[in-house]
Amino acid sequence: MAGAAKIFPFRVEPLGSRHDRENFSCGAEALDRYLQRQASQDVRRRVAVVFVATADGRTIAGYYTLSQYSVELDQLPPETAKRLPKYPRVPATLLGRLAISTAFQGRGLGRFLLMDALCRSLEASRTIASAAVFIHAKDEAAAAFYRKYGFLGLPKVPRQLFLPMGTIEQLFA
Repeated sequence: MAGAAKIFPFRVEPLGSRHDRENFSCGAEALDRYLQRQASQDVRRRVAVVFVATADGRTIAGYYTLSQYSVELDQLPPETAKRLPKYPRVPATLLGRLAISTAFQGRGLGRFLLMDALCRSLEASRTIASAAVFIHAKDEAAAAFYRKYGFLGLPKVPRQLFLPMGTIEQLFA
């Protein structure tokens, strides 16, 4: 994502105590509340890593979370499942939340953070196996955002989408 630094004044870094979580507002109460009240606990308990986009080291323009995940092989579309080993569960990465502050919406920051998350997921998959990145879209608008970048739907789970790691690797080749 080094080339993106020329486009955006933002850097992406792990959530820390210096970041102003209280004043973050994206327009979705659940996403605001997560960052303000729960994110630090999840980081401390090692159940999620929270990354924030900031230009000044304090103001959070947007954030996303990454966690380990797994999915049952029979939940995947048959054409994807047939390319994987026949294990009952497949290791994956969960992009659990992605939100942009209302003050920074409409500037391409969502795409920037998504690409950062995918790049980090690909790098991590080289040391800890992950076959794909999964998301649980909160609504159809969110699902449409992810589909625009090639995410595929799961046949049995509405608004749960995934992007195979091979596709992500091609994206950054």
